[in-house]
Amino acid sequence: MRIVTYRSDRGDRAGVLVEDGIVDAWDALGGGESTGRALLAADRIDDLRSAAESASAVPIADAELLPPVPDPDKIICIGLNYREHAAEAGIDPPESPTFFAKFRNALAAPGATVSLPAASSKVDFEAEVAFVIGQECHEVTEIEAGSYVGGYMLFNDLSARDLQFATPQWMPGKVFDGSAPCGPALVTPDEGEVDGSISFSLELNGEVMQDSSTDDLVFGVPKLVAHLSRLMTLEPGDIVSTGTPSGVGSTRDPRVWLKPGDEVVISSPTLGRLETRLA
Repeated sequence: MRIVTYRSDRGDRAGVLVEDGIVDAWDALGGGESTGRALLAADRIDDLRSAAESASAVPIADAELLPPVPDPDKIICIGLNYREHAAEAGIDPPESPTFFAKFRNALAAPGATVSLPAASSKVDFEAEVAFVIGQECHEVTEIEAGSYVGGYMLFNDLSARDLQFATPQWMPGKVFDGSAPCGPALVTPDEGEVDGSISFSLELNGEVMQDSSTDDLVFGVPKLVAHLSRLMTLEPGDIVSTGTPSGVGSTRDPRVWLKPGDEVVISSPTLGRLETRLA
């Protein structure tokens, strides 16, 4: 199942992508809350599977898609988590997950146009797979971790490299407005994974720059859930982006920096297509 958030005359609503459009999730369930985060928190995903089958749909052309979870409490990003990316950066893979945060201002919808920050001249792309927490969890084991994942989505960790490496902490280059395009939908694990793996690629203006799968992760999803839940309570709707594979612009010769007019497309056979334009 593919969960989205879309804008309607009743405000921002959680929906389900179906063949002929978008079904309003809460209408299908008989009323109630409006957001996708509330849907996860209420543990209504399984109820929604059957309810959405007989509900009427809004044509996709009439709906404005927003980030699948537009109101997370946390956006956690994992760094240096692909073996080939660590190798191209000349860095040994970390012995423990490296992470930083983004904030809600960074979220950008599928198909959004993102303005490059005036403070940077070296903005890079990073194709990633993110997972969203489906249930509150604290100090869970790797064996238990899978049951706490609500779904997966594509994520672009746009990074201002000159700001990122100006200090020992990476966050200055990670937090500009629109620096986290994501979507197009939150795909439940039964549809998102194929034999436990997710393949994805990134094209810049039609040229393939990154092409990988989560098989190359240093720390897989169960290990990340277990590790992060020992450090903090993870809550429904929290976004964890798992890192980027090799091929980013900052490691190329010559370097490739994003410029106004560029189009970045991240695609996955199971998670869909995330388009972002730069201005």
